[in-house]
Amino acid sequence: MNHSSIKIKPLALTDYDLWLHLWQNYLTFYETSLPSTTTETTWRNLLNDDVPVYGFGAWKDDILVGITHVVLHPNTWNTTECCYLEDLYVSETVRGKGVGRALIEQVYDFANQKNCNRVYWTTQESNTDARQLYDKIASLTDMVQYRHNL
Repeated sequence: MNHSSIKIKPLALTDYDLWLHLWQNYLTFYETSLPSTTTETTWRNLLNDDVPVYGFGAWKDDILVGITHVVLHPNTWNTTECCYLEDLYVSETVRGKGVGRALIEQVYDFANQKNCNRVYWTTQESNTDARQLYDKIASLTDMVQYRHNL
């Protein structure tokens, strides 16, 4: 699959069923599930221009084969916003064929257009396949994430 055969575009209302399928696969990949109300709210936020959450889809032959969601937010270390790449999922059938790279490059372009100062994301340390790509297109930091759920 070459890069030009992949079309990246913002997710639209009519993409819901296709998005939901990939979203559920993504949650399964991370061995988790979410209440349907959370999924519905996420979808609404992706389409709501008043919420700084955005979604993009990767299409191959009119089939949605990948999704990414990003959140723009202010920060204390710069005068412009950051772009947090919160979710990235590529269908197993097309992994390793440039879809993930195309989605991330779209996020880079989008963040640049929005005058963000950086794009950042986290992944599981054991996600070695994805990390091979990430090592080529971004810098690994020495930061460690801590979390306290409320």
